[in-house]
Amino acid sequence: MTEEFIQRGGAYKSKSLNSVGIDVGSTTTQLVFSRLTLGFVEENHKYEIVEREVTHLSQISLTPFDDTYNIDVDGLSRILSAAYGEAGYSSNDIDTGAIIITGVAALRHNAERILNLFADQMGKFVCATAGPNYEAILAAHGSGAVELSYYSLKTVMNVDIGGGTTKIAVARKGEILDTASIFVGARQIVLDDDNKVLRIEEPAETVATVKGFKLILGEAVSPINQRYIASAQADSLFQVIANKGLSPLTEKLMQTPPLSFKGKPDIVVFSGGVSEYIYGYESESFGDLGIILGEEIRKRICDLDAQVVEPAERIRATVIGESQYTLQVSGTTNLISSLSLLPMRSLPVVAPQFVSNVLNREAIEEEIRRALELHDLNPAEDAFTLAFRRSVITQPSYLLMKTLSEAIITVLEEKVRNSGTVVLIFEADIGLGIGRVIQEEVAPDCNLVSIDEIKLGDFNFIDIGEPTGDRGFIPVIIKTLVFPNRS
Repeated sequence: MTEEFIQRGGAYKSKSLNSVGIDVGSTTTQLVFSRLTLGFVEENHKYEIVEREVTHLSQISLTPFDDTYNIDVDGLSRILSAAYGEAGYSSNDIDTGAIIITGVAALRHNAERILNLFADQMGKFVCATAGPNYEAILAAHGSGAVELSYYSLKTVMNVDIGGGTTKIAVARKGEILDTASIFVGARQIVLDDDNKVLRIEEPAETVATVKGFKLILGEAVSPINQRYIASAQADSLFQVIANKGLSPLTEKLMQTPPLSFKGKPDIVVFSGGVSEYIYGYESESFGDLGIILGEEIRKRICDLDAQVVEPAERIRATVIGESQYTLQVSGTTNLISSLSLLPMRSLPVVAPQFVSNVLNREAIEEEIRRALELHDLNPAEDAFTLAFRRSVITQPSYLLMKTLSEAIITVLEEKVRNSGTVVLIFEADIGLGIGRVIQEEVAPDCNLVSIDEIKLGDFNFIDIGEPTGDRGFIPVIIKTLVFPNRS
């Protein structure tokens, strides 16, 4: 039991969980097995993690692809089974965990088949594909950049360079300010020992065309042309980092809009597989552009008007994987438009951040849209819950609840029109009030779940059960991603 936990008045009642984090990325697949010690906090009436011990780090394996460039699910299954065996675990030994499919791997048509490998453990696991903005956030937390921004009170930019994409996140005071993603990565082309092309990604073809040559499957790529591709990628990446003007090539390579953040970072942190080369921890080639891209980035680091520091995690930054799950029970002032909507499982939580207590409808709509974009969620099609902290409505009034209700329904208008379910969770005791305003005035035909007295935040995934007991309490299982500390 940690000293900090004891000082906070935590009870000595504790329990431990075996946890696994799995990252299936564009280039590599890796697992982290951990033992989480949880202590019960009487004041919060819930368990909190008080100690985390990594029990096994798997080998870092190349993500297997088949001849159609889709992920080879059978090959991946063998990698996972071998890792479990090396760690001395069976699936029954694992209490909780997370599998996150990231980078170009998340774009493959069979990403859903990968998640189905864990179908029998879905209740224990957070299972998700991470889009570019959300992966940028995951990497920034996993690398320790967000934590560094909190303790240093400086603006920190995390640049996570993988096999297919580079994700950029800007953090200040422990909060993500902005994200972007560009198709720059080590494994845009895959080569054999004779430098013949085994696989080509479209962004690499785009770069080669601009540089005046073609990449052809089965034909060799000269060292100088490999250097041209890596150099052009590095140039484009640093244009995005500097956030000044983007060349036509860089604009073609952008996976998301460029950064809207107008300042400059005080600190830059590199993570992802290519960071192993940047910081000098890896020198082996894996049949791609990793070494050369790392060299080209190192050449340009001196041009950064910022301090470059090492991350808490480099290639394992997105293997945040482990999840803690807890159970909270809602109050009785909820509104469920139909009990047939329950139960619901594995809903990602989106928690809009409001910087001002003076909220108008336009500001609320803008922040909700921004939060959904950061999570790469389509408000019309994807399932999720919007979570609002107590500070959003400190003194409930009809006018404020009406304004909030109208803003929510405006953003989710297409979901409501398509008979989707709007799921709202409030920390404050206003679930029934907001629910009635929506049902009676704003969107009478809306499928609605409005629950209160539950505290949630980003990196939570929830299961909502059916009402229990005579008073109709709603059980909510909360699965929380756990990140490493820089220390």
